[in-house]
Amino acid sequence: MPEREHLMTTSSVPVKRLYTPLDISHLDYMRDIGLPGEYPFTRGVQPTMYRAKPWTMRMFAGFGTAEDTNARFKYLLQQGQTGLSTAFDMPTLYGYDTDHPMAAGEFGKCGVAVSSLADMEILFKDLPLDRITTSMTINSPAAVIWAMYIVNAEKQGYPREKLGGTLQNDILKEYIAQKEFLFPPEPSLRLVVDTIEFGARHMPRWNTVSISGYHIREAGATAVQELAFTIANGMTYVEAALQRGLKIDEFAPRLSFFFDVHNDFFEEIAKFRAARRIWAKLMRERYGAKNPRSWLLRCHAQTAGVSLTAQQPENNIVRTTIQALAAVLGGTQSLHTNALDEALALPTEKAALIALRTQQIIAYESGVANTVDPLGGSYFVEKLTDETEQAAWDYIRRIEELGGVLACIQNGFFQREIAESAYRYQQEIEQRKRIIVGVNEYVMEEDMKVPTLYIDREGERVHLERLNRVRRERDQAAVRKALDNLRRVAEGTENTMPAIIEAVKAYATLGEIMDVFRAVFGEYTEPAVF
Repeated sequence: MPEREHLMTTSSVPVKRLYTPLDISHLDYMRDIGLPGEYPFTRGVQPTMYRAKPWTMRMFAGFGTAEDTNARFKYLLQQGQTGLSTAFDMPTLYGYDTDHPMAAGEFGKCGVAVSSLADMEILFKDLPLDRITTSMTINSPAAVIWAMYIVNAEKQGYPREKLGGTLQNDILKEYIAQKEFLFPPEPSLRLVVDTIEFGARHMPRWNTVSISGYHIREAGATAVQELAFTIANGMTYVEAALQRGLKIDEFAPRLSFFFDVHNDFFEEIAKFRAARRIWAKLMRERYGAKNPRSWLLRCHAQTAGVSLTAQQPENNIVRTTIQALAAVLGGTQSLHTNALDEALALPTEKAALIALRTQQIIAYESGVANTVDPLGGSYFVEKLTDETEQAAWDYIRRIEELGGVLACIQNGFFQREIAESAYRYQQEIEQRKRIIVGVNEYVMEEDMKVPTLYIDREGERVHLERLNRVRRERDQAAVRKALDNLRRVAEGTENTMPAIIEAVKAYATLGEIMDVFRAVFGEYTEPAVF
């Protein structure tokens, strides 16, 4: 067992035996903590938080065909989910059509397959797109998938200005952690700014970027690294949009964030509180935002997939509950809870329902939503929030000294920092300085009896038939014209979104549109990091 005299957080921050008023004597309440809904938003972005309305319960869902995922969406909404969150399969995430050789064997296995507007039409069929918000976890092909969503909604009679939702669209964290990049960083950043500009002009209810720490944390980063690297990425998007000529208050209110929620209950709460304080200071003091909504760090949270174990998978229900409670006490605006079987496969319907019920029990039975920031004022929580903020600022300054995020991607700074943290954490588990129940302590010999979701070949056949039908029946001349125009726009400096939308309307496929960008921008290979 770990030594009880040398306890630490999941991120290896030492934890003292006792915290007293002396630990927070340097804090000024109104300057550093304040009231909920007021600068610097340490205690939450809204005055009433969950007393007025619970957080959005947005379960991440997607597998197999568009028909499969549409049915899962409807099931979750019937069970009380309050927002949609869409997972896409690996070929879609990499901008390939399902019949591309690079897509072999990957259909529908980590999300839904979307190869053209025809799939999007089925994916969101018979759903009230004017009354629910939709999140889409897509990055390199984000602009194209968003265009498909917009065109489909408009065909169904929902004007684009009425659509609400979030596009993940955070390409910088792909270079840092998740590695689903396609093009070099500079043209990829241009595409993100194109979506920010288009959203600011035409879609006032849409969050065009979800600046994501989740994948950074899942790659092995500490809580402080997750926070600092995410904020630094956010600063890069802000500065790129300003360079484009946008005014800060035109787009900043629609920037959103996405954080991981790991096992260390108090460290995660402190991370959320510190994140709001850092972003508020940056937006008001560095970037000169005048609109108070520009100062808000609004975020989605997801429980930590990397913390789930294949051993004794029922234990994952407990882990997820603790993590979800931390996200709520930390003040998230929406939440996904992972299912017990996700260390083994995509969640079954039953496992997804248990994960949703976890949120509902927290919201309606635990009492934690009855008052705002109930842990605010705790000597430990306030001290940990302060320490987390200061450590994140230290990282942000280092990144700036090294030339900024793009330079740190090229020189391998992020990759080395995350690799070292992941190695240290794994060593602590192997040396039993950290106990993972069912893995290195309280181990049981067991037969795996958890049912898992299986993606059969029939769904792939149905999807490919639809893709081939689209290619046969569309107006080929219109497709060629739209793709030629997209190439012209990509080679210049115009915003690419209008040209992408026209290509989508002509039923150009995802792969065809992304191939235009591949031809213009080239493909990216990251430098080796030692």
